[in-house]
Amino acid sequence: MTDVYFADLRARGPHENKSQKIRRLFDAAGFGRMVRPGDLTAIKLHVGERGCDTYLRPIFARQVVEKVRERGAHPFITDTGTLYAGSRSDAVRHTVTAIEHGFDYAVVGAPVIIADGLRGGHWREVPINGKHFERARIAGGILDADSMIVLSHVKGHDLAGFGGAIKNLAMGCSPPSGKAEQHAGRPFVEVERCGGCGKCTLVCPQAAMTLVEGRAHLNPEHCVGCGDCMRACPEGAIEFDWTTEIRPFIERLCDYALGAVHGKAGRVGYINFLLNITPDCDCVPWSDAAIVPDIGILASTDPVAIDQASLDLVNSERGFVRTQLAANHAPGEDKFRGTWDYTDGRYQTTCAARIGLGEEDYRLIEI
Repeated sequence: MTDVYFADLRARGPHENKSQKIRRLFDAAGFGRMVRPGDLTAIKLHVGERGCDTYLRPIFARQVVEKVRERGAHPFITDTGTLYAGSRSDAVRHTVTAIEHGFDYAVVGAPVIIADGLRGGHWREVPINGKHFERARIAGGILDADSMIVLSHVKGHDLAGFGGAIKNLAMGCSPPSGKAEQHAGRPFVEVERCGGCGKCTLVCPQAAMTLVEGRAHLNPEHCVGCGDCMRACPEGAIEFDWTTEIRPFIERLCDYALGAVHGKAGRVGYINFLLNITPDCDCVPWSDAAIVPDIGILASTDPVAIDQASLDLVNSERGFVRTQLAANHAPGEDKFRGTWDYTDGRYQTTCAARIGLGEEDYRLIEI
């Protein structure tokens, strides 16, 4: 059973603000022992797609940067390029977006280094014992780091169910080609529902969607399964076969999370932020209303345990009405399943535990 440390959001004095709580969580979880003098320490986070405004606050990242510096290590903020077209699809635009969102050296106290290089080509394969893969493509900057602190904004996700530490490792530490391996599944077009607006053709990063006789047409040979076309379609005419695609996708995601921690046994810490718990990933260029109240901040050395604790805490809340949350509003009911009823985020922790990434059982310790 793994210890997961929890800080709520109550604050009635100068030493009870969120910044101080992050510092205490860092110490309580034992991160100071895993970060050694002279380390190049990756602070892995998501800077948010341009248009999103609920990404992790830079001032929170700074607290971790300063704790790492106190250990005599050299921290850097990092992420990887996206599979889809957007403001983070190459290192230049990604870095500009990070600065626009406040992840500037003057604010966070560390440089931003995109871990997979200028165009996503800086990666190496590592051996894993996964369900679908024997090797995973992981960004070179992640592999070359001596230690890593993974900062995750917990929120929903329309394919994975939710995003936390596991997804941050899997998608966040792999180059676009590794992300493509994880997605793998292909959508289909319900032609009779297609209005012929062409929005799917505009967002597809691989030009796999075209209009044929005024209706959307998918070229499966070019499709990478990113789901951008599905999200863009105003008629809901593009779908995945959820009965066959979801679980394999989550299994591939967990395989890649295993690859992201390759060679770093005892050198990775995790902090999950249960704030602004929105329906969608920070990869989308918007931020929908939160589905539950802000809850607190968690820290652990186990990505599975911290994600399981995050799920349990989210589900313990009463959900907000007039949000994307369509069902399961009562405390104890599955909030992310009530948001995306065709997927099941809980399968992430089950699958990740099965392949040895961590354990689902945890002991919650409030600081």
